[in-house]
Amino acid sequence: QVQLVESGGGSVQAGGSLQLSCAASGFTSSMYYCMGWFRHLPGKEREGVAALNRFDDTAYTDSVKGRFTISRDNAKNTLYLQMNSLKPEDTALYYCAADPSYSDMRGVPGAPVWTYWGQGTQVTVSS
Repeated sequence: QVQLVESGGGSVQAGGSLQLSCAASGFTSSMYYCMGWFRHLPGKEREGVAALNRFDDTAYTDSVKGRFTISRDNAKNTLYLQMNSLKPEDTALYYCAADPSYSDMRGVPGAPVWTYWGQGTQVTVSS
């Protein structure tokens, strides 16, 4: 069974950094999957943060461009989100997601695109 397990969340002050990890299992090879990060902000619906396809093309939501970087280590079947210059408005529950075939990186794919989801890891940024 496909499983995605996030880790690396925590509480930091504005301007700080965190790296989130998503360990994937149950895949034949994670390099053929589109992978992404979503976040659920307080009082708002889940929104896409970043994504990359099997060609390592990437997409980011405008609010995190230049601050966040999505990457993967195929040998470890692990997805990463490096978050720098964190702001209080980044406070959210962050989820990783995967889809076996999606590849359009003109923007972060919407929630209906993704087949598999992790349980989430909390990120809290104080002012």
